[in-house]
Amino acid sequence: MKKRVFALAMAAVMTVGLLSGCGDKKAQESKAPENGGSTAANAIKVGGCGPLTGGAAIYGNAAARGAQIAADEINAKGGLQIDLRYEDDAHDAEKSVNAYNTLKGWGMQVFLGSVTSTPGVATSVEANNDHMFYLTPSASSTDVLGGVANPLTGTVDIQRKDNVFQMCFVDPNQGSASAQYIYDQNLGSSIAVIYKNDDVYSTGVYNSFDAKAKELGLNVVSVTTFTTDTQTDFSVQLGDAKNAGADLVFLPMYYDAAALIFTQANAMGYAPKWFGIDGMDGILGVQGFDTTLAEGVMLLTPFNADAEDEATKNFVKTYQDKYSEVPNQFAADAYDCVYAIYNALTEAGVTADMSASDICDKLMAQFTAMTFDGLTGEGMTWDASGAVTKSPKGMVIQDGAYVGMD
Repeated sequence: MKKRVFALAMAAVMTVGLLSGCGDKKAQESKAPENGGSTAANAIKVGGCGPLTGGAAIYGNAAARGAQIAADEINAKGGLQIDLRYEDDAHDAEKSVNAYNTLKGWGMQVFLGSVTSTPGVATSVEANNDHMFYLTPSASSTDVLGGVANPLTGTVDIQRKDNVFQMCFVDPNQGSASAQYIYDQNLGSSIAVIYKNDDVYSTGVYNSFDAKAKELGLNVVSVTTFTTDTQTDFSVQLGDAKNAGADLVFLPMYYDAAALIFTQANAMGYAPKWFGIDGMDGILGVQGFDTTLAEGVMLLTPFNADAEDEATKNFVKTYQDKYSEVPNQFAADAYDCVYAIYNALTEAGVTADMSASDICDKLMAQFTAMTFDGLTGEGMTWDASGAVTKSPKGMVIQDGAYVGMD
């Protein structure tokens, strides 16, 4: 099953440099989706924040759009309604707290959380203090949840925020699943890792990958790092991997740094297999990037826009009709978030006149008891940690398209 996934039309939003993205602010803002939802008396106010502008806007806009499509579908059913509002946090922790407070002032009753991990850590603290139910589509750091065992020590390092849940895989799950997949598929005999050591997402995935790789006996021959300030020159990291004879390089990072790595590796004549994680989704939309260099790149993701089930086909068609591009996993995760919240609200008998705190109590009970079928997984469940259980899918980029490997 194969269907070309078109490069995402985000050139006005993209810059190379996820954390410091700037670019044409006016053009970026024109890409931000419109907020909208029911203003009926029985509408639940659901808020979210994410990077709608800046270098990470590909993630935030996708999530906001996916969430809006779900809200529109739900409101068309009649009955309980969703009034959805998104605020821009520009992938910045301080701005995310400001966005959260703006939404709280608006009267938010349920929070879709932050889209990326660093803002997610900040807003999860605020929501926990307010006893506001929090379900993030894609802030995958365990620090967002709290109370998750450190994969290296096995101890719980952070107090559990019991109102906080995730639709995405937590970082340890991504890291260990990647190591297991590489091992099971025998993808590489000598493995190098390049990760970003000042980013909670990248380091969280690496730590669990490292632990699982040691357990499986994977031959890791090179481990190098970079920071936000140094993610322009990867010659040292690539040279170390090449000199060590690595035939597969694991990249637990976002797509912007990966695009530079592919470009610089090509210039030095180094062509190993590349394996990434969900943050790699979006690599085909990087401005100025030669997408042929991403041919053969493998990654794990919970969503396949190629899937033939009716729910996925309908979602992809609606998204394409509205935004002229194929949705990525961030859009699908946010779509699932809204539907999971709606299902829980309905089952719990929540009404719009309830306080955010009372709604939080009801949703917490529902999420730890219910099973949910969505675009990103069937039979999804949440345990007391707030982490979701679902299976990742292996994907590879072929002819400028994401193609299922399984």
